[in-house]
Amino acid sequence: MDMSSRKPIKFGAIIHGVGGNISGWRHPEVPADASVSLDFYKRQAATAEKGKFDLVFIADGLYINEKSIPHFLNRFEPITILSALASVTSKIGLVGTLSSSYSEPFNVARQFGSLDHISGGRAGWNVVTSPLEGSAGNFGRDHHPTHDERYEIAEEYLEVVRGLWDSWEDDAFVRDKASGVFFDPSKLHRLDHKGKHFSVTGPLNISRSSQGHPVIFQAGSSESGKNLAAKEADAVFTGHENIEEAKAFYKDVKERTAAAGRSVDDIVILPGIGPIIGKTEEEAERKYEELAALVSIENALNYLGRFFEHHDFSQYPLDEPFPELGDLGSNSFRSGTDKIKKTAKEKGLTLRQVALQSATPRTPFIGTPERIANLIQQWHEEEAADGFIVHTHIPSGLEDFVELVVPILQQRGLYREDYESSTLRGNLGLPIPENRYAKQAVEVEQA
Repeated sequence: MDMSSRKPIKFGAIIHGVGGNISGWRHPEVPADASVSLDFYKRQAATAEKGKFDLVFIADGLYINEKSIPHFLNRFEPITILSALASVTSKIGLVGTLSSSYSEPFNVARQFGSLDHISGGRAGWNVVTSPLEGSAGNFGRDHHPTHDERYEIAEEYLEVVRGLWDSWEDDAFVRDKASGVFFDPSKLHRLDHKGKHFSVTGPLNISRSSQGHPVIFQAGSSESGKNLAAKEADAVFTGHENIEEAKAFYKDVKERTAAAGRSVDDIVILPGIGPIIGKTEEEAERKYEELAALVSIENALNYLGRFFEHHDFSQYPLDEPFPELGDLGSNSFRSGTDKIKKTAKEKGLTLRQVALQSATPRTPFIGTPERIANLIQQWHEEEAADGFIVHTHIPSGLEDFVELVVPILQQRGLYREDYESSTLRGNLGLPIPENRYAKQAVEVEQA
C-alpha cells in the first residue's frame, strides 16, 4: 500500500493508576497506590513521550460505590493531574475526561483554556455525557438525563465552549507599555448565548493558545455518540474486539463526518487496545492468564453490574445462559450493554463466561512484538484505525510497547521518529480552528 495515502499511525497512552481491571491492583508489579501517585503518573507520561506518543489520556467518572473498580475509588481529577504533567513533559498531548452533563460550559472552557496555555498548546478534552445513573445524586439533581437528552445537551455545550474559546482574537493583546494599551477592545467578543439548555454571556477570561482550541475527543459508540462525533469531534476513542467491527465503525463515522460537511481527514479514530507482549507467544499467553486469574467470580459479577445500572447479577445461576435483561443498561453504557447482550445470545454464553470475559477482555493484541506490530499495521492499512489508545495492564507493559513494538513500526516507516510539532493538533495532523470573529471580519472586508 502507498503509505502516502495514509497519515502515520497515532498513539495515545491511557494512564490508569492501578488499572481498569477490577483485580489488576493485586498484580505484584502494580504499586497499590498508583492511582494517587504523582510519581507513577510522571513515569508513565515520560515513557509515552519517549515513545513519541501523541497523547496521554486520563479517564474519569463521577459516581462510585463499594462495588466500583479499585482505580475508580480513589484517583486524581483529570485537569489537576494533567496540569502537573504539563510541567514535566514538553511535546506529548494531555487529554482528560470532563462531563458535559455535570459541569458548566464557562468553567470547562476556562479550565481547558488554562491547561492549553500551561502546556503550550497540548490540551485535549474528552467530552463525555456521564453514563452512570448515580452521578445525579452527587450534583443535586433528582434524575439522570436520558441517553438522548445527554447528547442533545452535549451538542449545545460544545457550541458554547467553542464560542467562549473565540472570545479573544489572536492579536487582541497589544501589551504596549509605552502607550499604556494592554488590549484592543474591538477584538474582544461577548458570546451572549441563549439556548435550550444554557445561557452564557461571556467573554471568557483567557485567550486562545497556539493550537487555537483544545482538541475535542468523543468516546460514545451509540448512534447519538457517532452523530455527535461526526459533527463536533476532532478525534474519537472507541473499542472493538476484532478488525471487522473496527472497519465498520471507522467507515460509518468517516461517512457521517463527510455528510456533516467536514473533511474525513479532520477526525482521527483511535480504538483502544490492551497489548500483552511476550518474547514468545507462550510467554504472552501466560501473562494474560496470570492477570485473568486475579479476578474472582464475585468481583467479575460486580464489575459486570456496573454497566447495567449496578444490577445485582449474583441472583442468577452462574452456569446457565446469560439472563434476559430487556432494556436494562440502555440509559447508561448503551452501546456497550447492547453489545454484551448480543454477543452472549449469539454465542450461547453463560453468565460466568460473560462476567469473566468482561472483567479481563481478551483482545487480539496478545503475542510477540512482531505479532503486535503486524496487527497494528493491518488495522491501520485496512482502515480500521488512524491510531490506537494503548492501555497496558501492568506498568512494564507500556515500557515493553515503547521498547519492542515502536521500533518495528519505525523501521517499517509507519510511525514517526520524532515529533512534528509542539502542539497536540500539529502532531495529530489537525487544522487550527479559525477564530470565528476574525473570519467574519475578513468575510465582511471581502464582500
